[in-house]
Amino acid sequence: MSAESTPPASDGLAWATRRGMGALAEKMGIEFTEFSIERSVATMPVEGNTQPVGLMHGGAYVVLGESLGSMAANLHAGPDRLAVGVDINATHTRSATSGIVTGVCTPVHLGRSLTVHEIAVTDDQGRRCSTIRITNMIKDRPAVA
Repeated sequence: MSAESTPPASDGLAWATRRGMGALAEKMGIEFTEFSIERSVATMPVEGNTQPVGLMHGGAYVVLGESLGSMAANLHAGPDRLAVGVDINATHTRSATSGIVTGVCTPVHLGRSLTVHEIAVTDDQGRRCSTIRITNMIKDRPAVA
């Protein structure tokens, strides 16, 4: 099975780990803890992802959300298709200042050409810090020249 292949339903975390989240997510310390079409979870440290005043940067929440939502959409799309983000929005309701934040990604819509995922990001105390919604378009994977 190539890194892009769709895994058996029980092997989503192994697929995501092999595929990787990309250089930005790795630099920010994002780590998968659970990964399937129905629910994906990742953590990210607050330290190193803050604004100058010590609060978690709003863009960091969005990177966590987009990483989870896009990866989940690609798992749903399958090996011959590619999911690409076309819309993302976030509402930040609390600021984490230490520890880790956890993103839980669940599908709102899993279609043939579009997916919509909601990602709830919480702090160490389980308080919601940000709610992110991402829409991905699914298209045929380009032929390799």
